[in-house]
Formats: sequence, C-alpha cells, structure tokens
Amino acid sequence: MNERWVEFLRAQGAVFADGRVTDFSQPAQERLAARDGDVVVGLTHLALVRVSGTDRAAFLNGQLTNDIGRLDATHSQLSAWCSPKGRMLALFRVTALDQSYLLELPAALRDDVIKRLRMYVLRAKVAIETVDDALVHFGVAGSDMALRLRDAIGEAPSEANRVCTRGGLTCVRLHGTHPRFEIIGAPEAARALWTELTTRATRAGAGTWDWLDILAGIPTVLPQTSDAFVPQMGNLDLIDAISFDKGCYTGQEIVARVRYRGRVKQRMYRAHVRAVDTPQPGDSIFVPDLPGQSAGTVVIAAASPDDGHELLAILYSDSVARGDLHLHRADGPPLTIEPLPYPLPG
Repeated sequence: MNERWVEFLRAQGAVFADGRVTDFSQPAQERLAARDGDVVVGLTHLALVRVSGTDRAAFLNGQLTNDIGRLDATHSQLSAWCSPKGRMLALFRVTALDQSYLLELPAALRDDVIKRLRMYVLRAKVAIETVDDALVHFGVAGSDMALRLRDAIGEAPSEANRVCTRGGLTCVRLHGTHPRFEIIGAPEAARALWTELTTRATRAGAGTWDWLDILAGIPTVLPQTSDAFVPQMGNLDLIDAISFDKGCYTGQEIVARVRYRGRVKQRMYRAHVRAVDTPQPGDSIFVPDLPGQSAGTVVIAAASPDDGHELLAILYSDSVARGDLHLHRADGPPLTIEPLPYPLPG
C-alpha cells in the first residue's frame, strides 16, 4: 500500500481498519450519497499487481478465463483465475497499461496470488510484482461523474470496460446502474483529481463501493470463497468475463464442460436481508424444507442506504424458485430476491 496515498486519505478524513477505508466518519450519509448523488471512494481494499515482460500476454492467456488478446489501451476486462478443477481462485479486472497488464483484486488475496502465479512462470519472460510505489487508484460514481471527468481530464469512457488515458491518469468505465469509473495513476496526479472531484462529491469508504458492485451484479472472490465456485456460478458468462473461443487455460476443461452440459444448477443472485449484522462472505443460506442442507453461500454483502443489507449469493436456482430463503439457519433472517441488471438464463 502506498504510504503517501494513505497519509493523504487520512488527511481527507478516511477511517482505516486492516488497510481498508471503512468510511469517512459518516457511513450512513455516504451510502445515501451513493444512491442519490456523487461519491469518490478510497479503494485501498483492492490491490494492483503488474504483469510485464515479452511473454506476458501468452502467459496470462494460459491462466485466465478471458481472452487477453482482446485487450488494448482502450479496453479492460474481467477475468477469473481458476484451479485445475475449474474453481475460481481469484477474479481480476485486467487493464493494459504501459507495456504491461494490471490485475486488480482484493488486497487480502494479493500476496498469495502473486506467489502462486509465479509458480507457473517457469521459463517465460514474465515479471509479476506489486506497484505500490508507482500507482494508486480510487473510484467515482454518480450521475454527474462522466461530465465532471470530462471537464477534469478531457474524456470519460461511455461504455463498461472502456478505458482512456489523459494527463497521466487512466480512467476505466465499470459496470453499474450508476455511472461508475476507476482512476489509476501516480499519487500526485491522483491527489489533484481527488481534490477537484470532492469539491462537489461525497467521500466514501469501501462498503459503499461494495454496495455499488452488488447493484451491478459484479461478484468478487475473497479468501473465504476462493476455490469454491466455477465461474458460471458467479455469472461470469453473463458479464463477458469468459471466452469460450480462446485456447486452453488452467481449469478450461471444467469451465467448458459446465457450459456444454446444459443448465447451471447454481447461479449468483442479488438479495436483501434485514439482518442487524453485515453478512460475511462464505455465510450459508438455508430453506426450511431442506433442514441442515445449505441452499447457497454469500459472496459479498454491504449495508443498504434504505435499511438492512444487500448481498450477492450463489444459490441453487431450485431453492430460489421455491422461495423462503434464510440467512445462517432455516429460521434465520429471511432473504428477499432483488433484480440484477442482466437476465439470468431460465
């Protein structure tokens, strides 16, 4: 983590816990601002890893679910890294930058992922390293943010996964029902843009960003859920995060088999629960007519601006169809299924 950037965020009022910007002292107001206005969000809970070297594209294409050959300076993508059994070890946003690729993932997975990825390098001309000293990043969201970014840096991508670079800052358009962007750059340039944007936007913490990801139906893989689910269970086939036309990669045989065998029995759903405590990744979900048998697993959850918590969970579709889902136990807090911004297969 870049210490100068952390010091800057602290001076801006950031409250930290375990390296994560939890909030800027007003979490309820921050959530309301994300729903109704514009927010600028500290993303220290997400790490950036650089993959460089002349063999970088071939190396990543042999590891990740998406087609690295489709990446260029104007296009980013989501892509999973799977075990040989086809289960997601990590989910990255991959962005091409300065003759390298940046992998964004939860900071809690960074060191383990770097260590394990390096085991596959062998004789390839590839370097995998952190970028803490050189680059920082933050998120912005809201109906006015596209216009404000155009005023500030000259351009704002108009479609999800599109990228532009201006004045030493890279701007990535993200999925979302709210216009949403990520800014990547050197600390000095990032500080200047953060300062400009926060004159008319609310500073917000990681929980707000998690809530925006949940609304967008974008999963994450955390230590509690690493190596637990095949990509289609997390809807990666529905958000352009799997290529079925590229060559082989680790776990590809399993991922392809899931596609061609027909219906996926488990899918990721969005839900609301009125639990007092925030559900945690890996928490189980139950239905009363299957006592003791889990019907699904929480992927990520965040406090809702409106009350209770929003979450993404991988659930058996048959259990969703029957209804009466409960968190933690068969008589636990009930879940209400909410719509995703993309359709699930029937």
